[in-house]
Amino acid sequence: MNDTARQPDPIALDLRFATRNVTAEEAAAVTAVLVQAIAEGDPEPVPERRSEWSHPRNAVRSPIVVGPGRWVASAR
Repeated sequence: MNDTARQPDPIALDLRFATRNVTAEEAAAVTAVLVQAIAEGDPEPVPERRSEWSHPRNAVRSPIVVGPGRWVASAR
Protein backbone atom coordinates (compact mmCIF):
# COMPACT_ATOMS: atom_id res chain seq x y z
CA MET A 1 0.00 0.00 0.00
CA ASN A 2 1.43 3.40 -0.92
CA ASP A 3 1.49 6.51 1.28
CA THR A 4 -0.97 8.44 -0.91
CA ALA A 5 -3.85 6.03 -0.29
CA ARG A 6 -6.81 7.86 1.21
CA GLN A 7 -7.96 6.87 4.65
CA PRO A 8 -11.72 6.36 5.16
CA ASP A 9 -13.48 9.49 6.31
CA PRO A 10 -14.94 9.00 9.82
CA ILE A 11 -17.97 11.12 8.89
CA ALA A 12 -18.68 9.00 5.83
CA LEU A 13 -18.43 5.79 7.84
CA ASP A 14 -21.58 6.76 9.79
CA LEU A 15 -23.62 7.27 6.62
CA ARG A 16 -26.30 4.64 5.93
CA PHE A 17 -28.51 4.51 2.84
CA ALA A 18 -32.17 3.59 3.32
CA THR A 19 -32.74 3.28 -0.43
CA ARG A 20 -32.10 -0.12 -1.95
CA ASN A 21 -29.94 -0.81 -4.99
CA VAL A 22 -27.69 2.24 -4.60
CA THR A 23 -24.71 1.94 -6.93
CA ALA A 24 -21.20 2.58 -5.72
CA GLU A 25 -20.99 5.72 -7.90
CA GLU A 26 -24.25 7.11 -6.47
CA ALA A 27 -23.11 6.40 -2.92
CA ALA A 28 -19.77 8.08 -3.58
CA ALA A 29 -21.43 11.16 -5.08
CA VAL A 30 -23.91 11.57 -2.21
CA THR A 31 -21.19 10.97 0.37
CA ALA A 32 -18.87 13.54 -1.23
CA VAL A 33 -21.60 16.20 -1.28
CA LEU A 34 -22.66 15.57 2.33
CA VAL A 35 -19.09 15.48 3.67
CA GLN A 36 -18.31 18.76 1.89
CA ALA A 37 -21.48 20.40 3.24
CA ILE A 38 -20.58 19.33 6.78
CA ALA A 39 -17.01 20.59 6.34
CA GLU A 40 -18.20 24.02 5.18
CA GLY A 41 -20.33 24.48 8.29
CA ASP A 42 -23.45 26.58 8.70
CA PRO A 43 -24.16 29.21 6.05
CA GLU A 44 -24.57 32.82 7.07
CA PRO A 45 -28.11 33.46 8.28
CA VAL A 46 -30.30 35.41 5.91
CA PRO A 47 -31.73 38.50 7.63
CA GLU A 48 -35.50 38.38 7.99
CA ARG A 49 -37.30 40.84 5.77
CA ARG A 50 -40.48 42.52 6.88
CA SER A 51 -43.48 41.64 4.78
CA GLU A 52 -44.92 44.54 2.82
CA TRP A 53 -48.39 43.42 3.90
CA SER A 54 -47.59 44.16 7.54
CA HIS A 55 -45.90 47.52 6.95
CA PRO A 56 -47.68 50.40 8.72
CA ARG A 57 -47.80 52.53 5.58
CA ASN A 58 -50.18 50.00 4.06
CA ALA A 59 -52.82 50.35 6.78
CA VAL A 60 -56.34 50.19 5.34
CA ARG A 61 -58.19 52.35 7.85
CA SER A 62 -57.86 56.09 8.14
CA PRO A 63 -55.80 57.54 10.96
CA ILE A 64 -57.45 58.18 14.33
CA VAL A 65 -58.13 61.87 14.88
CA VAL A 66 -58.05 62.97 18.52
CA GLY A 67 -59.89 66.04 19.73
CA PRO A 68 -62.99 67.46 21.38
CA GLY A 69 -66.26 65.86 20.19
CA ARG A 70 -64.55 63.12 18.20
CA TRP A 71 -65.90 60.30 20.40
CA VAL A 72 -69.49 61.42 19.88
CA ALA A 73 -68.92 61.93 16.16
CA SER A 74 -67.68 58.34 15.80
CA ALA A 75 -71.14 56.95 16.66
CA ARG A 76 -72.97 58.86 13.92
